[in-house]
Amino acid sequence: MAIPPRLAPLLDQFEFARERLVNRLNGPVTDSGDGTGVPVGPITDAEFLWEPVEGCWSVRRREDGPGHRATVLAGTGDWGRDAAPYPHPEPAPFTTIAWRLSHLSEMFTLRTDHTAGGHRLTRDDFRSHGGAAAAVADFERAAGAWHTMLLSLDDGVLDKIGYSSYPHGSDPEDPLLEVIWWMNQELLHHGAEIALLRDLYRARGAGV
Repeated sequence: MAIPPRLAPLLDQFEFARERLVNRLNGPVTDSGDGTGVPVGPITDAEFLWEPVEGCWSVRRREDGPGHRATVLAGTGDWGRDAAPYPHPEPAPFTTIAWRLSHLSEMFTLRTDHTAGGHRLTRDDFRSHGGAAAAVADFERAAGAWHTMLLSLDDGVLDKIGYSSYPHGSDPEDPLLEVIWWMNQELLHHGAEIALLRDLYRARGAGV
């Protein structure tokens, strides 16, 4: 199927951002921004769960309970992501790489289901991971499913309001094209945050 012209630039942006984030997490090189390859090692579990300040929100073992100012560990399985019902705590808690990557994977998983799947998955169905390798693999799977869904779209659905029924956003009131744009922004800004946290972890205590 031909890519609708309106979708093509968003698809290119998504593919670039996804590849850049995966390379930033896995190595052995990542794009410096000007096309120059920069060596980078794969993220470790310690870095993945690193809490650079007190009171971070993260991904935690369910048996340990939620972190500071969180009231629940969202999802299913042995690990959950710190969360609280609206209104969220103010100021917003600082979040770890684990939290941010889980958040991205959950959004891609649920929005794919609520756009081209069974329209039934909830946050209670999502499984976070306490290990970096499993979490990165899950992100690759979730983002890959979203990408496959995008490739299946024709131009006629891009203006359909509520084509995505994702319940944790404004999707039911938005044209699908705006939802796709929003997901790119989520990937871009959380990807940048994760990259910065990797830099800070590498530089901690090094006097740089």
